Amino acid sequence: MRAEYGGDPDLDESWLVDGWEPVLRNWIEQATRAGIAEPNAMVLATVEPTDAGPRPASRTVLCKGLSPEGVTFYTNYGSAKGRQLAAVPYASITFAWPALGRQVNLRGPVGSVSPEATSVYWRSRPRNSQLGAWASQQSQPIASRADLDRALAEVTARFADVDQIPVPANWGGFILRPETVEFWQGRRSRLHNRIRVTLEAGSTDPAAMKLERLQP
Repeated sequence: MRAEYGGDPDLDESWLVDGWEPVLRNWIEQATRAGIAEPNAMVLATVEPTDAGPRPASRTVLCKGLSPEGVTFYTNYGSAKGRQLAAVPYASITFAWPALGRQVNLRGPVGSVSPEATSVYWRSRPRNSQLGAWASQQSQPIASRADLDRALAEVTARFADVDQIPVPANWGGFILRPETVEFWQGRRSRLHNRIRVTLEAGSTDPAAMKLERLQP
């Protein structure tokens, strides 16, 4: 059940001279060229407050924006992750490409993107995806698949004569602004390369970041 990693150049601190974002972007692009399905998929981990104490929750979502400021994704604000982020606005994100022997973890505070940014992304979505967002009360129970299909048919009829479907009031984007970013590269003998980037709060200046090589 073990894979042997290695073969590509060793991850080096010099790769990060221009910041963490160009390296992450390059790794996503390399995963795309390698034919990896959903190369922008990432595991989003949030905290759910309960009477018994905080509990972790994770799921896979798609990265829909990447900049020196952070990583952006979109969801229904009433979904489980939306409610959890409203209660505890801090999260962890992990990109993993096992076929390439690479992963990246980011941790930091999460905030809502502007309505303007949400609107721009919404207009880029396929019409069927827009209709699905209107039809689904994400994370809420539903009696059957037939009921879900019925809800989709109803909103499809509702917007049949509407050229531009509006953004639902409870739908939009979040951005994670990383405090730390860790790059992991698989190596032989399990002596993997790990480099952690620590960022000053609110700063996107590569000169203000701290680099540390971590033992595997």
